[in-house]
This record gives sequence, structure tokens and C-alpha cells, in this order.
Amino acid sequence: MRIALGIEYSGWNYFGFQRQNTKVTIQGELEKALSKVANAPVEIQCAGRTDAGVNATGQVVHFDVANERTDRGWVLGTNGNLPDDIAVTWARHVDEGFHARFSARARRYRYILQNTQNRPGLLKRGVSVYMGQYDVELMQKAASMLIGEHDFSSFCGADEESSSKSRCVHFIEVSRHGPYIIFDIAANAFLNHMVRNIVGSLLPVGSHEHDLKWFEDVFAARKRSLAGPTARPDGLYLVDVAYPSEFGLPKRDFLGPLWLP
Repeated sequence: MRIALGIEYSGWNYFGFQRQNTKVTIQGELEKALSKVANAPVEIQCAGRTDAGVNATGQVVHFDVANERTDRGWVLGTNGNLPDDIAVTWARHVDEGFHARFSARARRYRYILQNTQNRPGLLKRGVSVYMGQYDVELMQKAASMLIGEHDFSSFCGADEESSSKSRCVHFIEVSRHGPYIIFDIAANAFLNHMVRNIVGSLLPVGSHEHDLKWFEDVFAARKRSLAGPTARPDGLYLVDVAYPSEFGLPKRDFLGPLWLP
């Protein structure tokens, strides 16, 4: 039978999602915990592989297993064998036609920037701190250029495996909520480091280091070397993965009241 799970985690202590033989990863910890509950080896497929230090509130995985457990049993049993910074939030028995990656219609990320002069204490692993003054309205104007289907080579990481750099951005919103600046972006799929590279190129526009024409030219050039630096991973969250309603998967709040408008 095929089981789908909702997963949330803090990426601070892990070398990304994907399993690695010599390093601790989200996938590795999940598979160890699930194998104990299933009494058999379990291999999972995910909706999107996040980088080292990147967090998730809406990751989705699936796996195939022979031993029956209830949905609640998968949640409680797996959580009982996971580290405190990884948690299963829901479980569903799904049709064999469901695939966590290939059935997904869109992914949504949020990048949370704390715009203060001092570092945080409580949230030091959940936000990235950038000092200085940022024009949110100007960053929104630049971000709006990205909506639609385009070649995102200028914002693609060097480790990207896909030959095509074309992606379709459904929406992107830059907004301020007190000391926090939120970058909210959804697309059919994302390239390696794409969100962090977009944020890293919007920030110099917001600080008036560069203007809108610079951002437009960087985007059109399709050259990563011309864009801004990669933003830090701490503030990035995979918050939602959209699937056709026929699969009946639950929906959750993206992050909670602290960062929601």
C-alpha cells in the first residue's frame, strides 16, 4: 500500500533533505524512523529536496509498504522515533497513482527576513537577519517581473541537475510585517537555490544599491554571475505543496500566526 505523509522540520542540524551516506539528513532520519514502525526497510520520495539549513512546514513524502498501520499509527509511531526537530503532521493512505513529486502541481516557499539592527535570540534558527533600510514596494515591483514562465538561469544554483531552466512562477509577494520582511513565492517547480538567489537579488534593489533596470537586465541575461549573492538558508521554508483535490490530502496553515498577515 502507498502512504503519504506531511512533514515539518528545522533544517539547522541537517545536510539537506536528500539521503547521504556519511551525513545526517532529513530523508535519512525519516527512513530510519519509518522502518522501525513498518518492521521493514522504507524508502521515501519527497515533493521537493530542500538544501542544508532550509526548513519546511509543508513537505510531503510517500512510500510503499506491506505492513498495515492506521493513519494515526503512522503519525504517532514515526514521531516517537524521530529527532525533536522533525515531525510528521498527517498521514493518508493514497492511491498508487499518487507520487509526492510528480503529482504536485505547485510548490510554495516563504523566506522570512528579520530587518533589525540586532540578532534574535528565540528565533535565531528560524529567520535570517539583514540590517539596513529596505524599500518593500520597490522589491515588489522587481519581483513582479518574474511572474509567468521564464528561463531562470540567472537565479539557478551551480548544482542544478535539470537541463531546462524554464519554470512558471504563479505569484510572488514581498511584504513587511513589523520587523519581518516576507518573500512569498509559488511556482510549478523550483531550480536549485532559486528562491534564495531571487531574494539575494531583490535585496540590493530594496536597499537602492541597484535599480529596477539592473534587476531586469540580470534576469534577461540568464547568467548567474551577474545576479546578487545567495541569501542565507535559515529563513527559507517550504510551506505548501499543491496536489489535485482527488487525492484528498489535508491542508495546513503555512507557518502560524507570527508571520501571517
